[in-house]
Amino acid sequence: MSLNKKHIASWTLFDFANSSYSAVIAAVIFPVYYVQVIVGNGTGSGDLWWGRSISTSMAIVALTSPFLGGIADYGGFRKRFLFIYTALSVSAIASLSILDKGMVFEGFLLIIVANLGMEGGLVFYNSFLPRIAPKEYHGRLSAWGFMTGYAGSIISLFLVLPFVRAGQFNITWLMIAIFFALFSIPAFLFLPGDTRGKLSLAHASIKGLKYTLKTLQEIWKRKEPRKFLISYFIYEDGVNTVIVFSSIFAATTLGFKPPELIALYLIVQSTALFGSFSLAKPIDLWGPKKVVIISLIMWISVATLAFFVQTKTQFWILASIAGLGLGTVQAASRAFLAQFIPEGKEAEYFGVYSLMGKSSAILGPLIFGYISATFGSQRPAILSVAAFFLIGLIILRNVKGGGPNISKISLSK
Repeated sequence: MSLNKKHIASWTLFDFANSSYSAVIAAVIFPVYYVQVIVGNGTGSGDLWWGRSISTSMAIVALTSPFLGGIADYGGFRKRFLFIYTALSVSAIASLSILDKGMVFEGFLLIIVANLGMEGGLVFYNSFLPRIAPKEYHGRLSAWGFMTGYAGSIISLFLVLPFVRAGQFNITWLMIAIFFALFSIPAFLFLPGDTRGKLSLAHASIKGLKYTLKTLQEIWKRKEPRKFLISYFIYEDGVNTVIVFSSIFAATTLGFKPPELIALYLIVQSTALFGSFSLAKPIDLWGPKKVVIISLIMWISVATLAFFVQTKTQFWILASIAGLGLGTVQAASRAFLAQFIPEGKEAEYFGVYSLMGKSSAILGPLIFGYISATFGSQRPAILSVAAFFLIGLIILRNVKGGGPNISKISLSK
């Protein structure tokens, strides 16, 4: 398989597009706006509502992603569904502009729809990876996608900064909807088109379910993929919880203001971009397992130290270190799974991968929200995140696989 530059560029550019949502809506500005302005977080109730919204949307994605993975393979709807889910997310993001103080349930519903569209679409986005690149490029292309995504996060944050400073949050959400939609267009124009399926949507759904159950049984019988996915399920819970609560922790516990949060996130994204760039080739050369282990050790240290942080300066330093492992652990995990996938079952396996990843995002935010509300403090909640990373690391160390995709000799040619 040769590399098609249009396929590669459009695939990575989609990460550039959707990362505007990840940065502004899921991670930095909207969570704090929803928790502090729409709900109010004096007793941790804002944390609780935010955790519920993320967990509910992830539960829906987790339940539907195996169906969707099968539909992509057997119905020929991969690209079509990516468009539908993207349009759903963009529409919900734009609708956030109607929110005002006290509209707790409306915000709850809209973020569910926006997150469902974004995360559900990733099932189809990820399934393109084995279709557009040979195995020896999976690690690098995966990392390139995350690198481009971090660039998208940085640029989108710079774009909305003037509106955030002016308190024009409604315009901020509209800007992100436009950004997401605009830079998604190349993916719909240039990625490989859908092949005409032999089954209707309904029959493809049924067959997709059957084959997903079969895939789950197949993975469960294969010891190493099973252990990897269990490990991934646990440590990805920590990653997802950090992403959706880090800015809320900074704002609520340490008193960061919105412009400071943007500056903080820009630093994190810059270090994440550097980390992804530095470890793009090592994912293939050293093997994804070693890279994931290094990242998890870093995350355990960061989450534990966050419990003791007292000043903004300390958190700045800690967040900068954390960024180095953010994209690396996700890129290496995606490449790790690709080593276990039989040819022709990419969408099914990535459907299960999404099922595990999104299912993990149900528990972590709920635990964080409930611990915060119970103790009236976010510090005990942050330790639960460290526990997810530690348990995931212990299991991952016993997984056989995740070795180099390419030898040093081949890489030097």
